[in-house]
Formats: sequence, structure tokens, C-alpha cells
Amino acid sequence: MNHVFLKAARKEAVPYTPVWYMRQAGRYQPEYRAIREKHSFFDISHQPELCARVTSLPVKQLGVDAAILFADIMTPLKARGLSVDIVEGVGPVIPDPVRSGSDLAKLGELVPERDVPYVLETVERLRKQLEVPLIGFAGAPFTLASYLIEGGPSKDYHRTKAFMYRRPDDWAAIMNHLAEMTVRYLKAQIDAGAAAIQVFDSWVGALSSEDYRTYIMPAMVGIFSALKETEAVTIYFAAGAAHLLHEWNELPVDVLSIDWRTSPAAVRGRGIAKVLQGNLDPALLLAPLPLLKERARRLLDETNGIPGFIFNLGHGVFPEVRPETLKALTDFIHDYSKTLREQV
Repeated sequence: MNHVFLKAARKEAVPYTPVWYMRQAGRYQPEYRAIREKHSFFDISHQPELCARVTSLPVKQLGVDAAILFADIMTPLKARGLSVDIVEGVGPVIPDPVRSGSDLAKLGELVPERDVPYVLETVERLRKQLEVPLIGFAGAPFTLASYLIEGGPSKDYHRTKAFMYRRPDDWAAIMNHLAEMTVRYLKAQIDAGAAAIQVFDSWVGALSSEDYRTYIMPAMVGIFSALKETEAVTIYFAAGAAHLLHEWNELPVDVLSIDWRTSPAAVRGRGIAKVLQGNLDPALLLAPLPLLKERARRLLDETNGIPGFIFNLGHGVFPEVRPETLKALTDFIHDYSKTLREQV
């Protein structure tokens, strides 16, 4: 087993900087596109053998140091009866948005062994097949709630914020419900064999620090505190959330995953000592290869002396990226960071 990713996440010495990519299994891969011609997104995630193949494909092709489970953040809600579709180029779409705190309660509690056995079987398969750690994941309560209330993706989250401000009791009920579901879902993935988990709070950067502390932070403290009972590495990701780093630093989470708008050096300069993950701008994957490598080199130079750094993108891989580019980048990260450490 290649443990470099887990060692870096625990601030242990590593021979090179580990790397994996958000959305490293997806539409940029010809093999994945061929599978999608025959199967919907949820079809893939419901077939453990196929889902395990999709999850492991980038590990074999790119040589990355971790795999991330192929699934969607809406999976545990859909499994409990919520009507949701994944629309290409759009994302999750919910025909009947949530309008009260009791709407989710109608779905009942998540029982992973009953509701998402296919997810757990996929994790168990991957635990036996992979030579790198598997990262399980879930959506964070705010990001899930934003889809549930808006009915799909949003540019401003006005409906979500209005709900939060005008109906604080209902909001608290939704946060508590989603936090409990998230803990159950992630613990089941860990029990099945996930060595790490990432909580995606993709859109929480839309909130101010005050609103985050008031309306979101209690749920996140509860989630990560519960996960501390396991031995799994915990990671927290959001885009455009540099203004929330001090709040994040107070959470009982192991790794903070940052986007390209804030440099790791700037994060360290704010007194934050947690392990960092990130944060190359994914748009650079379309740049000429020399420029891509130069930007990656700068990031590695900046982080080589930082205990605990995992190379990733500041957001996910998108369909226009060429697999050959990701492979070249992965090889460069491994080779260059190894050279840096040999010079120390």
C-alpha cells in the first residue's frame, strides 16, 4: 500500500508530495464517456463492480496517491426517497424543493446498510483492489441545503439565505438533520474501508464569517467531532472561502482544502498550522505544458518546507482537460518534489 497521502495528512515525513485531483474520475476520460453512453450517473454508482472500476481508473492511468469514491453528494438523500436528477452541465436538480424543517424529516433516518448498500459494497471492493488509500466523501449541510432549498445550483443563494434568516428554527432543524445523516453516511464508509473522508462544502463561501459561525459552524463541529472517534483522516473543502479560514481552523478537522485564490504561504501567515490541500487553478490544465509545470513548481517550492501538504486542484477537473496533461502534471509533481526533499 502506498501510504504517502495518509502520512502527509498526518504531518509525517514523506519522500515526495502526494497528489490526487478532485473529479479525477469523470467526463475528461474517454473510458468514462464510453461508460456514460450506456449508464446514467446513478446507474454507475448503484453497480459496485462498475463504480469500483470508474473510481480506480484514474489511479491506474495517472499514478495518483489516493482514490476518491465515485458518487454524488446527493446520493444519501436520493436513497431515502428524495426526487433528484443529475443534469449534465448543470448538477443536482430537485423538482420539489424543501420549504420547511419538517420536509426532510418525512424521509426518515438514513440507515446506510439498508439505504446505500451499493456504496458500502463499492468501498469494500476498492479496499481490497487499490494500492492507494480510498477517500470517501459527503456533502456538507449548507451545500446540501442550498440545493434542497434552491431546487438546484444557484449563483447567489438568495433563497437559501432568506430561509436561514427568516426561519432560524426550521434552518436549525435542517442543519441538525443533515449533520446526523452525514455522520452516519461517512462512518459507514469508514467502516467499509475508506481511510480518509472529504466533506464538500462547495458553496459555503457565499456566507459571511458571522453567518458561518451562527448558522453553520455548530453542525460542522458536530460532524468532525463525531468523526474523531474513527481513525480516518478528515478533509474539509470549499471554494471561495478564504475569509472563513479562521473559523475552519477551530474545527476538529485534519486537513483544510483551499482553492487557488489564497496561497498556502498566506494561510500559514495567518497562523493556521493544519495540513493544507490544494490549490492549483484548474484552468491551468488548459495552459501550455511549460506554463502548467512552472505554476506547479512555484507551488511546490512554496510548500516544500511546510509540514503536511497534499497537492490538488482548487476545484475539480473539467471535461475539456486532456488525460495526458494530468499524467504529465502528476509525474512532474512526484519527480520535482522528490528532488526538493533530496536537497534538504
